[in-house]
Amino acid sequence: MPELPEVEVVRRGLVSWVRGRTITSVDVLDPRSIRRHALGAEDFAGNLEGARVLDVVRRGKFLWLPLEQSVTAQSGTDRPAVALMAHLGMSGQLLMQDSGVPDEKHLKIRLRLSPVDGMPEQLRFVDQRIFGGLFVTSLVPTADGGPGGLGEVPAPYIAEEAAHIARDPLDPHFSFDSFYRRLRNRKTGLKRALLDQGLVSGIGNIYADEALWRARLHYARPTDTLRRGDALRVLDAAREVMLDALAAGGTSFDSLYVNVNGASGYFDRSLNAYGRENQECKRCAAAGIVSLMKREQFMNRSSYTCPVCQPRPRNGRW
Repeated sequence: MPELPEVEVVRRGLVSWVRGRTITSVDVLDPRSIRRHALGAEDFAGNLEGARVLDVVRRGKFLWLPLEQSVTAQSGTDRPAVALMAHLGMSGQLLMQDSGVPDEKHLKIRLRLSPVDGMPEQLRFVDQRIFGGLFVTSLVPTADGGPGGLGEVPAPYIAEEAAHIARDPLDPHFSFDSFYRRLRNRKTGLKRALLDQGLVSGIGNIYADEALWRARLHYARPTDTLRRGDALRVLDAAREVMLDALAAGGTSFDSLYVNVNGASGYFDRSLNAYGRENQECKRCAAAGIVSLMKREQFMNRSSYTCPVCQPRPRNGRW
């Protein structure tokens, strides 16, 4: 499943190609990929054709394209009412392609865009496993009056389906004080809290393990006893590991993950914790200490820790 850095890689790539362009036509080649658009393919295409893409915005792992529809432009309002929401699922890809490029085997939706010299003409949604999809959704005001998410043009509107999730650590409007206050009020383990999208969004299983390793904290550390400095350290570590992943283009455990230009990420080669069971802890090895990384079952997934520099807490919350 793509995590925040992968989705941000897609957002950054996509915005340079589609922002300001008009969707001229829509081909729905597999209705299953618009199953979240309840009114069907005709309504989906009708909402998109003639609409201009204003931006590409992300909050956590949610990605949407605010649209200026012809009715909006004619009314003179500068408030976009709808957006194209992209849910990548396990294998969804948003690819920019020239019209002469043959269709991908698992092409599901094709958007043709107004011509711009030197730019591909089509935005294609490709999805082998069909867990992802596209749909049109309403934009609603943000609860705090800040931008809906990370985009090129900050606007206080958010896709309705993303309105329930918290801001992510890369969001300039993220509030550590609010995060810490809510964290201390919860009686749970630290990793469970980091994965709670209502508390902080965008941190998935891989990056949670990496952040906890960098912060030298065990995943079962009780949140209600967590000191402010420890909370700040793990949040800074989450931010750092995601920025490192962004620089590398994201992780690529699944060969189906690619960015908007079809290139895989390489951050999986730099992981310190995740997937390193029975391998030496890099930090301990650098200090001359022999310690093998452990894998433990966690919420139907796995957690990877070093038993030396991430000791199990007393009264841990599992």
